Amino acid sequence: MSIIGYIHSFESLGAVDGPGLRFIVFMQGCPLRCLYCHNPDSWKRENANYKMTADRVYEKIAEYKNFIKNGGVTISGGEPLLQAQFCEELMKLLTKDRIETAIDTSGIISLEKSKRAIELCDLLILDIKDIDDEGAKKLTGAGIKNAQKTLEYTKEIKKRVWIRQVILEGFTLDEEKLLRLGEYLCDFENIERIELIPYHTMGVSKWEDLGLDYSLKGVKTPEVGEMDRAKEILKRFEKIKEKVR
Repeated sequence: MSIIGYIHSFESLGAVDGPGLRFIVFMQGCPLRCLYCHNPDSWKRENANYKMTADRVYEKIAEYKNFIKNGGVTISGGEPLLQAQFCEELMKLLTKDRIETAIDTSGIISLEKSKRAIELCDLLILDIKDIDDEGAKKLTGAGIKNAQKTLEYTKEIKKRVWIRQVILEGFTLDEEKLLRLGEYLCDFENIERIELIPYHTMGVSKWEDLGLDYSLKGVKTPEVGEMDRAKEILKRFEKIKEKVR
């Protein structure tokens, strides 16, 4: 019996969630409560806009096969690995059709539940919320131990990885933390790309529509110069400087 996937939305031609043009499947449900989340409507699985089998999602993706032949499919969220078995089913279908797959995850799900899906994908996009465990808990409601274990496993199996981190005043816009992040990432030769993403407020209206309190009101988006300095801090590390974006 096919597993039903709880899905928030689809994006047919995405250009930022992995290499090339990509079809993005945004899964519904997330255990984190990131203070800057731009899709708080994706938190509760029961609020899914679509409930579909992997076969049905594959059929939808196949309509765009010619457009994504130099890119692929990214399974994002929400937190996609909360529905790891569905991700496994979908990736098996895509791999059989020679479509490249990526998973965009926070790494919050334990390896016991997520490792098979990680093994099946071609690329893992891992969001390290904050290199400081306590900082991550304040920012998201959970620490980064599972994310670190996930990254360590990708090194063990030589899985391609992109790292992402949102740069936010009061949390990750911090020289000491960025130095620690850079030092930590130097240990992983399987990392292909490190993206620093400026905090933005595009999701605030969704918080308001849902009647949620947006606690980062008044926190500004990092300026171009601040983002450049953050990148330069990571580029001090020879092993990763060419990977920083």
